[in-house]
Amino acid sequence: MIPTTSRSLGDSHRSIALPPAGGIFRRFLAFAGPGYLVAVGYMDPGNWATDIAGGSAFGYTLLSVVLLSNLMAMVLQALSARLGVAAGLDLAQACRAHYSKPVTVMLWLLCEIAIIACDLAEVLGTAIALKLLFGLPLVWGVIVTAVDVFLILALQRYGFRKLEAFIIALLVIIAGCFVFELILARPDMAAVAGGLVPTPEILTNPAMLYIAIGILGATVMPHNLYLHSSIVQTRAFAQDSAGKREAAKMATIDGTIALGLAFFINAAILILAAATFHTAGRTDVAEIDEAYRLLAPSLGLGAASVVFAVALLASGQNSTVTGTLAGQIVMEGFLNIRLPVWARRLVTRALAIVPAVLVVGASGDAGATQLLVLSQVILSLQLPFAVVPLVAFTGRRDIMGEFASPIWLRLLAWGIAGIIIGLNGTLLYGML
Repeated sequence: MIPTTSRSLGDSHRSIALPPAGGIFRRFLAFAGPGYLVAVGYMDPGNWATDIAGGSAFGYTLLSVVLLSNLMAMVLQALSARLGVAAGLDLAQACRAHYSKPVTVMLWLLCEIAIIACDLAEVLGTAIALKLLFGLPLVWGVIVTAVDVFLILALQRYGFRKLEAFIIALLVIIAGCFVFELILARPDMAAVAGGLVPTPEILTNPAMLYIAIGILGATVMPHNLYLHSSIVQTRAFAQDSAGKREAAKMATIDGTIALGLAFFINAAILILAAATFHTAGRTDVAEIDEAYRLLAPSLGLGAASVVFAVALLASGQNSTVTGTLAGQIVMEGFLNIRLPVWARRLVTRALAIVPAVLVVGASGDAGATQLLVLSQVILSLQLPFAVVPLVAFTGRRDIMGEFASPIWLRLLAWGIAGIIIGLNGTLLYGML
């Protein structure tokens, strides 16, 4: 088992005090925050590439994939928070405690691949935003992203609550930007509602399936399951049954509300692409910078493109923060190796920057967008290796005690895991 002295995110573990008394709303505000850090991963620049490609090529059809992915994410993130609260372990620590060393190392390597893929999306998204806003060449923008580790160090120095506030502020900026864009785009609301209903064409059209699984990979992100199970433990809730029950309930509500915001932003990107490009016959728009150039003339307002780029930059910086935390949690949990945050961040970012520079240098902007979509498919292929342990652990009474998932929740969670594995198998079969 994991020693009791080994705490997830040791510097922040149980560092946020809760009010001893007060109304339900005041208690909820004290618990609120971790869900928004998790939600950031569901709206990172990788989502932009898949959502723009899906909206321009297929209109509103893939909105149903965005919706179903978010619903699955809500269930899985609730389980992740439940594990952290009830067992006092993050998912990586639980794997190290209950699996053999070879299995643990394999899961760690797979998770590291997923984190690098996610970091790749953050690097490219931030670099593209810098190019759109300031004209910085894409290769130089990629290199500039190596220094954002200092932003993370500065934020963490002021405490975990300040970090959460920074994340939420950027989320408000992103949401406000897309409200503005949608008002200009004036989408067909009847078509939007129709797009929320799944269609068999998604499974029979290979091009549509590829983008759909990319959306799934960009939405249900494997490292977020590790992240959530750790950061819920930053709250100093009572360790008795009543305290854990309240913490699990509040974490579930917090995560569900935050993922509702993530659904709005993801859906807004796809709706914007469908309303602006697909309806005008521009079904070939698949690159973020191309979408930026076309938004202003299509919507009739020059500010539309600038607002789009500002939201992209905020998205990239937000994802940088949570990616750093997830990398720290995974390495410490699986291997019990504690590196300085700056060292961990630079290693991860270097592994993402090298392929980004090579691809951008060789094939330019088009290669960057293709790499963004591919990174999300890689994330999707890693999902089962995080989802299966999570569902298994949260259903075990010897780990969770009275908080073990009831039968209905286990069946639902295993059903979600089966859908994810089945979709990935379909993708691999099609590629072969």
